[in-house]
Amino acid sequence: MFDPARLTYDARGLIPAIAQDAETAEVLMMAWMNAEAVARTLATGRVTYWSRSRQSFWIKGESSGHIQELVEMRVDCDGDALLVLLRQTGPACHTNRRSCFYTAIREGEEVEIMDPMA
Repeated sequence: MFDPARLTYDARGLIPAIAQDAETAEVLMMAWMNAEAVARTLATGRVTYWSRSRQSFWIKGESSGHIQELVEMRVDCDGDALLVLLRQTGPACHTNRRSCFYTAIREGEEVEIMDPMA
């Protein structure tokens, strides 16, 4: 059984978790997990993060219905970042966009490249 304690967390006990659509490989968002969030995600199959602002766990989709179902969790070579492959129901971003990465820097300017509900 995988032990989340073997991961390398920052001084706050957190590790970045990049959420990626398992089917399309689209990067959807980045959030934080602590060891308990990692363990809960692996145990339940529902992606669980640690909210730095609320100082509490949040299960993606718990209030919005935009559920993230775990397909596979990957650990980077240093053990200090996670790639969470998942099935996303509805938008991943709180702005109602499919991805939180909806702006790009082009020719020195930030431009929106994804409409809400896209």
